[in-house]
Amino acid sequence: MGTSKQEMMERHLIDRGISDPRVLQAMWEVDRSLFVPEEIRQQSYEDKALPIGMGQTISQPYIVAYMAQAMGLGPEDVVLEVGTGCGYNAAVLARIVSRVYSIEVIEWLARLAPENLTRSGTGNVTTRQGDGYLGWPEAAPFDAIMLTAAPPVIPKPLTQQLKIGGRLLAPVGTNLQRLVMLVRARENYFVEKELMPVKFVPMTGEAQRRH
Repeated sequence: MGTSKQEMMERHLIDRGISDPRVLQAMWEVDRSLFVPEEIRQQSYEDKALPIGMGQTISQPYIVAYMAQAMGLGPEDVVLEVGTGCGYNAAVLARIVSRVYSIEVIEWLARLAPENLTRSGTGNVTTRQGDGYLGWPEAAPFDAIMLTAAPPVIPKPLTQQLKIGGRLLAPVGTNLQRLVMLVRARENYFVEKELMPVKFVPMTGEAQRRH
């Protein structure tokens, strides 16, 4: 018998410092079991990343909640997510903000995520397949940008798509990764803060070629 959703909420989120009521509500509303393969569905609410096929994973619930809370998201915010994956993180964000744009470089995930999002009753996410290095210029500027794969360094095009006061949150690094928050304080002035060590899949494509 796997962990229940109630246990996940209490032991892995609330007891570990997730206190933003809108983040907690979103984590409760999104059925993680809709985003994991059927054969491991009983593990849906365990606090760990789970394999979803072809070396890809669905993120650990605590990390999803931690990142959403760290960004201080508001109900009117428009967010860019780089790395849709199976769509779980986007579904959580979509219940906190007004609109999520999400890019996925891997073709089969780019097809899977919209199906999962529809099944979970998530309507305010726009997805597309592509390399997230260049962001989504036509939908910019964004209140917040979240990366769910680790580039060696933060892609410059993404920083230019933040509003003044906007936040970018990304795992950064190759072997040793750290979760970094970048705030666009002024047009060409960014404030960087390191939050904690993390382990994410590497960002592929242009992020590797440019480094």
